[in-house]
Amino acid sequence: MSPNAPETAAQRLADIRNRMDRAANRIAGSVPAELVAVSKTFDADTIIPVIEAGQRHFGENRVQEAQGKWPDLKAAYPNIVLHLIGPLQTNKAGDAVALFDVIESVDRDKLARILASEMEKQDRKLPCFVQVNIGGEEQKAGVAVSETVEFVGRCRDQYGLDIVGLMCIPPLGEAPGPYFAQLARLAKEAGVSQLSMGMSSDFETAIVMGATQVRVGSALFGAR
Repeated sequence: MSPNAPETAAQRLADIRNRMDRAANRIAGSVPAELVAVSKTFDADTIIPVIEAGQRHFGENRVQEAQGKWPDLKAAYPNIVLHLIGPLQTNKAGDAVALFDVIESVDRDKLARILASEMEKQDRKLPCFVQVNIGGEEQKAGVAVSETVEFVGRCRDQYGLDIVGLMCIPPLGEAPGPYFAQLARLAKEAGVSQLSMGMSSDFETAIVMGATQVRVGSALFGAR
């Protein structure tokens, strides 16, 4: 291949996986993190080569956008696991439960209650993550750090949700490591084992800090 030839989806995917493996190898006994390919704003023609290169977990931010492309893709590739990683409005909860396989943005009691009701109605018990506003930023969704452990308990005991982990997005422009470390401590305190943290710019740091899954978009698909 010419040095100036564009990388294929398979080559970008392989490079990201190699970087993930190298980061994991820095920690003794580390379990490899799952790669969630963030496909928001990209169409099916862009996503299919990534699927055919072996990627199975994908993340979308908006229910309505995902409804426009993923039903057909999931029918064609039935082993896809689709993650909702963006904020969820309660009036979209039913649609989200019907389409997605993992909900990563549980962040308030009303949403937890409605999700639990929809899952019971549709007979779909989806794994969920609680989104933590790890930097205490007003413009971001997520449960406050100080309320996270109690909220996880309510989601499990009061609403019956299967809370498997925590998710966060650190403040832009700040070193992410301390925030990832804080999320890992919160997860232990809350009794959950999975950590969804790290994106294109910092997923290697997240893996070193214990991420069990990373959400990578631009490094895989290119600029939006």
